[in-house]
Amino acid sequence: MKDAVRQAKDGVILDLEISPGAKETAVHGYNPWRKRIEIRLSERAEKGKANAELISFLARIFKVNSRYIQIITGSTNSKKSVKIAGMNAPDILNALTQK
Repeated sequence: MKDAVRQAKDGVILDLEISPGAKETAVHGYNPWRKRIEIRLSERAEKGKANAELISFLARIFKVNSRYIQIITGSTNSKKSVKIAGMNAPDILNALTQK
C-alpha cells in the first residue's frame, strides 16, 4: 500500500482506483499491479456525486476538513490522484490500515 501514498511538499498524494455505484462506501483494498488503493463508493458517477462522496469519505477517515482534500488528477476517471494537505504519509498509512 506504501506505493500508493506519496509525501508531497505540503501534504500527501494518494493514488486511488474508484468503483462507484457499490452497495456501501469503503476502502476495499490495494491493487499491487496498478499500485492504487481501491475504494468503493455508493454514489454513482453522475454530475460529480461520486467525487463529492470520495472527498467526504476521505475527510472522515483522516479526520480533516474536506477543504484540505483535492482531486488533482482523474476527476472524470476511475483512476484518481488525491492530495490531502497538512498530512504526512505515516499518518495516512496508519489510518488506512485501521479501516
